[in-house]
Amino acid sequence: MLRHLKSCLAPKGVLSGEILYKGKPLASLSEREQAQTIGFVMQSPDNQIVTDKVWHELAFGLESLGYDTPTIRRRVAETASFFGIDDWFYRDVSTLSGGEKQLLNLASVMAMGPDILVLDEPTAQLDPIAASEFLSLLGKINRELGVTVILSEHRLEEAFPFATRAVVMADGAVVCDGTPKEVGLLLKQERSPMFLAMPTAMRVWASVETALPCPVSVREGSSFLSAYHETKSLLPLAEEKSKEKGKAVLCCEHLWFRYDKNTPDVIKDFSFSLHEGEIYAMLGGNGAGKSTALKLLAGLKKPQRGKVTVDRSVAVLPQNPQSLFVKSSVKEDLYEAFVGKALTRDEKARRVEKVVALCSLSSVLDRHPYDLSGGEQQRAALAKLFLVAPKILLLDEPTKGFDAAFKKDFGEILNTLAQEGVSLLLVSHDLAFCAEYADRCGLFFDGALVAEGTARDFLAGNSFYTTPANRMARHLISKALTVEDLIACCGGESFESENKKDLPPFDDMSDPKTPSAPKRKLNKKAWAVSLAVLLLVPLTLWAGCFFFENRHYNLVALAVLFECMLPFFVMFEGRKPAARELVVIAVFCALGITGRGLFLWLPHAKPTLAIVIVAGVALGGESGFLVGALTMLLSNMLFGQGPWTPFQMFAMGMIGFLAGVLFRKGRSRWLLAIFGIFSALVIYGGIMNPAAALMASSEILSFEVLLGYYITGLVPDLIHAAATALVLFVAALPILEKTDRIKTKYRFAE
Repeated sequence: MLRHLKSCLAPKGVLSGEILYKGKPLASLSEREQAQTIGFVMQSPDNQIVTDKVWHELAFGLESLGYDTPTIRRRVAETASFFGIDDWFYRDVSTLSGGEKQLLNLASVMAMGPDILVLDEPTAQLDPIAASEFLSLLGKINRELGVTVILSEHRLEEAFPFATRAVVMADGAVVCDGTPKEVGLLLKQERSPMFLAMPTAMRVWASVETALPCPVSVREGSSFLSAYHETKSLLPLAEEKSKEKGKAVLCCEHLWFRYDKNTPDVIKDFSFSLHEGEIYAMLGGNGAGKSTALKLLAGLKKPQRGKVTVDRSVAVLPQNPQSLFVKSSVKEDLYEAFVGKALTRDEKARRVEKVVALCSLSSVLDRHPYDLSGGEQQRAALAKLFLVAPKILLLDEPTKGFDAAFKKDFGEILNTLAQEGVSLLLVSHDLAFCAEYADRCGLFFDGALVAEGTARDFLAGNSFYTTPANRMARHLISKALTVEDLIACCGGESFESENKKDLPPFDDMSDPKTPSAPKRKLNKKAWAVSLAVLLLVPLTLWAGCFFFENRHYNLVALAVLFECMLPFFVMFEGRKPAARELVVIAVFCALGITGRGLFLWLPHAKPTLAIVIVAGVALGGESGFLVGALTMLLSNMLFGQGPWTPFQMFAMGMIGFLAGVLFRKGRSRWLLAIFGIFSALVIYGGIMNPAAALMASSEILSFEVLLGYYITGLVPDLIHAAATALVLFVAALPILEKTDRIKTKYRFAE
């Protein structure tokens, strides 16, 4: 929904209704107007940064809008001062922490002076202190600059007090709209699971019968508890359940690590132990070294000093879950976890069914993992890890992007795993989640653990790294950490949703097969034009030979190019081709030209023919014809034009066309490799060898002359065929998979 508020980011699909900006249709605004007046800050800080220096990033948007240098310098200086980033104005972007990068993204957008600021979960990857500062800054922008802020957020403790209006969405529709207090009360009355996302103060207030006003912030919640305590005594906090400590299964002693010889140490004398069946939460700020420590414990990095001891199987959830995905659908990726395991088909299906239900993935099984939302990607990655069934799970920001309802389910999953003897180490910024489910917590600072203890003792002793519930109640109940603690002390009723969902269905449990390519249909007119071109191009080549005697080969090459483009234009008749479609064709041409240049030192062993074949298979015969012809014309600008150029264009175009026609319904790396050999020997060699005889021989062309040229060119053709087959066998299917994803996502074939 947020991406629809800026046309260049809107997802592709069928859209009904309209979006108005100041009373005018959003689509009527130019891209320049939208870029300047509607700012957008994405969930991942790294996805939005485009330059190498902080000051470059601040100036980039203004430069793109065409402002003059004095205006840019004034705006950049003013913005840097407002956001307090003048101390790191000249730093490399790569050296910034996650919080600094997100602050830079916000400042870069605000430098353009937008009227509306749209933010998609901007604090998802920030530690609690950085997140609180970021949200406070948004409140300041709204109050002092009058900018309308539209914020999608799961961390409502800090965001709700700043909000003047709250909108709740479920299943693609608005279910609540009003002030934060009104929305909270309505969700409680409907016993919606989304009430679990409301701020701590509101949930505690809603659990008791009272005439006191509804609090929203921690400060209001603290005042509410004091007033409530005056009318009704608070009950004592229940004792923390003691958990017997199992044997240590993962230990490290005095680890030291740095990424490069000339850089500072990231890990400094780090020692740690994780016990059987334990849930341990490692807390700390962005850039403290927690993720690096996790990599060392998992064996993904080797320390310069110290030792790691592991006696169980280990699985890791990285900070970026996309690094775990290797297939083109969620379902395929889940089954990929069984590679190398001797399990029956029914056992695989049973295990997949279980994790799909646990992680609520039934609605996204057929989608590409990269096309999921951040929370969905996180759930899919966790499901894949659960299928591996390790005895030690190392999780880096596991609750990132989760809504409150699934976060509760996830906590129960972790408890179940711990009871079964699985040891879990969480690196997390979610203090409330860690307080509820972790057995022990530790604070990671400056490359090592500086303090640790049981969750209650550790978090209750902190001023900043603690929960909203503790900050709200510490003057009355010093060791209360969770909402449930406060509700129990107030004698309130814990919230239970009446809309709990049953386990999601999972019907088709057959083993996944390689997905077939999206079917493409070539209309009758395009077929007719394509066939006519296949006759017209040879006729043009004949005319060039016998009327121009190969002297005007540039003119003939241009004529062949225009003839190759005819089917392409017919294909787009009745609709305008989107720029992204033309870009894909241009990229294939660029790959072909680059491949020819990079392998210039290997005579005849070029990947160009393989790239043309892949383009034809991916985009269709008409586009394959164009890619083949254009690749040879442009590459010959680097390697030399001549009377051979039109023949090369026709030969490559022919191969691209045939690839698109023959491989419309199915693909196999073996069949593609065989077609590559056939294309190099029979089509390309069959056209270029006679063409060489035509261009070079002073003799009257005869069968013997043509056969002699073909035999002479056989060895180079065999090298060409072998190189083409190898490239197709190794690289064709991965490239086609990526191209199919782009086509499906942006609906190229419609």
